[in-house]
Amino acid sequence: MKKHLLYSSIILLMGCTASAQNRDAVKFSQTINKDNAYRHLSVLASDEYEGRETGKKGGWMAAEYIKNQFKVLGLNGPVNGDYFQSVDMASFGISQMLTLEGQPAEPIKDFYVVPSSVSGSGFAFNSGSILFAGYGLNKEGYNDYEGKDITGKVVMILKTAEPSGTTTAKTGGNINTKIKYLSDHKARAVLVIDPVIDNMPDNLKNYLQSEQMVMKTKENLDRLNEPQGMPVIYIGTTLANQILKGAKTTLDALKKKMTETGNPVSQVLTVSVTASAKKTENKIRTENVLGFLEGSDPKLKKEILVITAHYDHIGITPDAKGDDKINNGADDDGSGTTGVLMIAEAFSKAKKAGKGPKRSILFMTVTGEEKGLLGSEWYSEYPVFPLINTITNLNIDMIGRGDAAHAQDNNFVYIIGSDMLSSDLDRIGKKANNDYVKMNLDERYNNRTDPNRFYYRSDHYNFAKHGIPVIFYFNGVHEDYHQPGDEISKIDFPMLAKRARLVYYTAWELANGAKRPAVDKNEDGTKKK
Repeated sequence: MKKHLLYSSIILLMGCTASAQNRDAVKFSQTINKDNAYRHLSVLASDEYEGRETGKKGGWMAAEYIKNQFKVLGLNGPVNGDYFQSVDMASFGISQMLTLEGQPAEPIKDFYVVPSSVSGSGFAFNSGSILFAGYGLNKEGYNDYEGKDITGKVVMILKTAEPSGTTTAKTGGNINTKIKYLSDHKARAVLVIDPVIDNMPDNLKNYLQSEQMVMKTKENLDRLNEPQGMPVIYIGTTLANQILKGAKTTLDALKKKMTETGNPVSQVLTVSVTASAKKTENKIRTENVLGFLEGSDPKLKKEILVITAHYDHIGITPDAKGDDKINNGADDDGSGTTGVLMIAEAFSKAKKAGKGPKRSILFMTVTGEEKGLLGSEWYSEYPVFPLINTITNLNIDMIGRGDAAHAQDNNFVYIIGSDMLSSDLDRIGKKANNDYVKMNLDERYNNRTDPNRFYYRSDHYNFAKHGIPVIFYFNGVHEDYHQPGDEISKIDFPMLAKRARLVYYTAWELANGAKRPAVDKNEDGTKKK
C-alpha cells in the first residue's frame, strides 16, 4: 500500500498525464538520479583514468568501464557480438634533420618543420650554397630577387614583413605569399628566419612535438600521401648567423643595411646544407563503445534511435611550471557519458519489465571527439546499422554544470539542432520537456551562423550531415572548459540527472511514437518541397 501511494505521488510531482505509457516512462526514470550519476562519474573523472585521452591508457580504461556497464545492463554487443567498434586510427609525427657544414642542428631548439607540411615520403635535399634573399619581396621599387636565379636554389628569407619605407607590394609581406612565390618559381627549398625560435613559447613547442592523429580513411590517406611540396624549414637567428658567418656578416648587420639604404642585399652564400623530414606512423588503439537494445515491435524495431556522448577528454598536460596536470573532464564529457549510462539503465529495466521501447535504441559512447569528432565520423562512414534506419541522434556533451549566462538559475539546458532538419523532432523534444521536466530550454546557439559554431562542434553533426535529425544537449562553456579545474567537485549532480531525464523522456517518445520524425527541411534550413 505504501509503495502504491509513493508511486502515485511521483506521478503527480512529475506533472505526468494519465496514460499508461507515460506512467511507465516516469516509473523507469527513477534510475536517473544524482546518486547514480555520482557512482559513474566518480570513476570516469577520477585521476586513475588520467583524463581519458584518445589512444592512451585512461581512454582504454574508460572504454572498458562503459563496456562492462552495458554488459551488466543486458545490452547486446552489436559489432559481431562485441561492444567495441574499432576505429582505424594512427598518429603521425615527423623525424627531421638539418646539418650545416656537416654539423647537425637541434630540432625545435634551432629549427623546425611544421608537421602538417610533410606529406608523401617527405623530403630530402642537399646543397652547396644558399641564396639569402632578405625579406623575400618582389615589389615595385624593391625586388630581393632582381638578377638572381631562384630555380633549384635553397633560399633563405626573413619571416618579418618588410623594411620600412618600401612601396605597396605586388607580392605582399605575408609569409605564405612569399613562400608561394618561391614555390611557383621552383625554388628547391626555403629557410624562413623566425626569431620566435630563439625563445619558443610552450604552446608552439607542444604543438611541434605532438603527433597528428588521423583516421585512416581513404580520403585522409590520399591527403597524407600527396606529393611533397617545396620544403619549408623555419630556423632561428642563431642558425641564420651560422649560415652568414662565411660571408663575414651577421643578420643584424644585413637588416640595418637594408633599412638604411632601402635596397636589397641579396647574395649567394657558399655553405653546405643538408635537410630531410619524413612522417612516422604509430598505430593507435581506440574504439567506440556500443550497447544495443532491440525494440519490441516486430516492424518498428528495425528503426534505430541513437543516443551518444563522447567518453574521451584531453588527458594530461603540463602547466606553466612544467608540472603534469590531469584534465579529468568531469563535465566534458564525463557528464554526458554518465547520462548515457543512466538512460541505458532506465530503458533496460523497462524492457526487463515487459515495457521496452518499440523501436531499437543504440547507446554509443564515442572516442576521439576532442581530436576532431573522429569516433562519430567513423561510425557515420562505417555504420553498424544502416543510416537510413536511424531516426534521430540525441547527443549529450556537457550537462553537469552551467555557464555565466545562467549563474542565477541553473535550471536550463541549451538545445541545438532540434529544428534544423525536422519540425517533428523539435515539437517532440519540447513537448517532452513541458510534460515531464519543465526546464528552461535555451536556444540562443541554435543556428548555423552562431560564431561559436556549436552546431558543428560535437558528435551530432556527423549524423546531421547525413540528413538525420539531431538534438544536442549542452550546459555551455565555463571557466574550467579544457582545464584541470573541470573536476567532479564542481558538478551539479541534481541538474545532471534532470538534464539526462529530459533526454530519456524525449527518447521514450521517439522510440514509442507512431511515426519517426519527418525530415522536412534541407541542410540549409529551407523547407523541403
